[in-house]
Amino acid sequence: MRRPDEESASGADVHLTVVIPAYNEATRIRPTLRRIQHYLSGQSRPFEIVVYLDGCDDATAEVVADELAVSPSARVLVGSTNRGKGHAVRSAMLKARGRFVLFTDADLSTPIEEVERLLGALNSGAHVAIGSRALADSRIRVPQSYWRRALGRSFNYLVRWLLIPGIQDTQCGFKCFRAGVARRVFSRQRIDGFGFDVEVLWIAIRLGYRVAEVPITWNNSPLSTVHPIRDAFGMFLSVLAIRWNDWRGRYEDARQQE
Repeated sequence: MRRPDEESASGADVHLTVVIPAYNEATRIRPTLRRIQHYLSGQSRPFEIVVYLDGCDDATAEVVADELAVSPSARVLVGSTNRGKGHAVRSAMLKARGRFVLFTDADLSTPIEEVERLLGALNSGAHVAIGSRALADSRIRVPQSYWRRALGRSFNYLVRWLLIPGIQDTQCGFKCFRAGVARRVFSRQRIDGFGFDVEVLWIAIRLGYRVAEVPITWNNSPLSTVHPIRDAFGMFLSVLAIRWNDWRGRYEDARQQE
């Protein structure tokens, strides 16, 4: 059966959509927006930026409005309450209009220029391209602390054992999808927290899509909003939730919506 993984449904003139989920990012998102706009404006390809404000209660909305006020290629989506990164990314990805759709973190730990590597993988036949910090050719300019790396490795071992063998880094917040693939994957995605990365990759693989892991440059942000204990525990629980959702047929239900 032919899969709708090549074209955008409503924005054939938009080459790339960049999705940025934001929760209380007033201190970090301004330089991110400036760098992304500067880089993409220098390319010959039409683009759009979609920022999802996930129930922010700081000045993030004002900063984003100020930076994007004169940009015709930007949209801001507003969530009334904080529901988590998974919900924010899903909401924005399903409204993207580009042929390719990238989501990246508000701190831009992976420079926007690295999107060319991901687009190269997609143009070479992959359906999903993900930045990876674990590959030999990746450049980690500012590493995480030892205990964060240890937690990450433990989580990745669990994921490879229970769900996704072969992928070294599921949690890097720099992932790009063909438009049709993004729609099919994110219409099925259910997890609202940080564990959503594993869920979308698992869904993509279950649907038969090819996922390419791509080496990238990465800089750890000392202002990361990820809580080392609470969010790590939540991500471990998300692995079990994926299996539970699958057993209950929640991913199958989404197919009936297409």
